[in-house]
Amino acid sequence: MGLAIIAATALPASAAEYPVKPVTYVIPFGDGGESSIAARLQQPVFKQLTGQDLVVVNKPGGGGAVVWSQMTRMPTDGYTIVGVNLPHIILQPTQGAGYRMSNIAVVHIFHYTPDAIVVAADSPYKSLQDLIDDAVQRPGKVQISGSGRASANHLAQVRLDRVTGGETIYRPYKGTAASIAALLQGRVDAAMAYTTAAKKYGSDIRVLAVAMEKRHPEFPDTPTFRELDIDMVDGAYRGVAVPNGTPIPIRKAISALFSRIGRDAAFIEKKHDLGFAPLDIGYDALPVFLSAQREKSLATARQAGLID
Repeated sequence: MGLAIIAATALPASAAEYPVKPVTYVIPFGDGGESSIAARLQQPVFKQLTGQDLVVVNKPGGGGAVVWSQMTRMPTDGYTIVGVNLPHIILQPTQGAGYRMSNIAVVHIFHYTPDAIVVAADSPYKSLQDLIDDAVQRPGKVQISGSGRASANHLAQVRLDRVTGGETIYRPYKGTAASIAALLQGRVDAAMAYTTAAKKYGSDIRVLAVAMEKRHPEFPDTPTFRELDIDMVDGAYRGVAVPNGTPIPIRKAISALFSRIGRDAAFIEKKHDLGFAPLDIGYDALPVFLSAQREKSLATARQAGLID
């Protein structure tokens, strides 16, 4: 009985002191990708706030599925945390990825990379309406590249067709870089990419619209989809997760820490400069957010024939 009481009271104390040693941060994508860039931006702020190291370890494979399928075997003490992406962890389990979303305890969402539809700088499409008109008048002829199948880019292309009545063809590539390369080489007519890619490729491309509530500060002259009467606010959401057996107080401590990281002024400025859109969705708000994302992503995937 006494031991049980001690064990029960120890958790909140350990959570209050978290972290007391270095934390391993597993990123299930390669170094140089957007998930890894975000993690390495978080590293110095983590150190500044806690005095502990945030050790970023890249383990790419299966679009993240290799790591996410291993989470049931990871320690549950909060000192191994994992980067997660939406809609990846929603859609991959429907396609036999080797894990269930219920195995993953998402504790914080810290930003999203808004979808952005882009064309080459010399494209005849000067506006999104030009592209839509062509897709309506020539169904099945306009080709749009994107990063991966059943990805945020793919779902955005499906939504665009559904809302506008156009019929475009989606061409999946292994990553944003390959997708943009296909665009610049003239193999596709447009790319459904992210604001980060739009920032990176600069004058080589023209951004037609971004999937945000408000215009991105890095693209003040580019309209949102909503300004063009297309209800699209979406992209790839990124956050941090732990194995499902991790105690609730530890989960909340991690969430609170990442919330503090996300409020650092210099950190926010760097994220904006790279094209990210900061968010601060804490542990208690996640059930409603994840439920809404799951419903939306699965509905769009069904309409696209990606799942039954």
